[in-house]
Amino acid sequence: MSRPTFSSNPLNTSPVQRILRKYPLIFGVPFVLVIVGASFGMQSFTQTRYDLQDQKVSQVNKEEELGLSKNRKKFDIREEYFRLSAQQDKDWEPKRIERPAGLPEWGVPPPEPPVKSKS
Repeated sequence: MSRPTFSSNPLNTSPVQRILRKYPLIFGVPFVLVIVGASFGMQSFTQTRYDLQDQKVSQVNKEEELGLSKNRKKFDIREEYFRLSAQQDKDWEPKRIERPAGLPEWGVPPPEPPVKSKS
């Protein structure tokens, strides 16, 4: 029987290599800790960004509000409806478009596809 040239177990293994070989998931723990830590670290920067954006929007709204409150007209939906309906032509009526051949009146497709004639 012949012996292998190289042994499968190295002679000098460090304790870290033995622990990583025994518990391979330990290698991913620092990565997960960095990701979670960065998320909490970036939280203040993200919050500041949204606060500044909200501040810009609220400033514009306050300026617009000052200009609009002077000459504000009371809005009534019925009045708008009658105003818009009076502007339309009196002889206007809805017209249905023609349907493609083989399609029923209300657009429901037929149960079978139309038979194509060979020409």
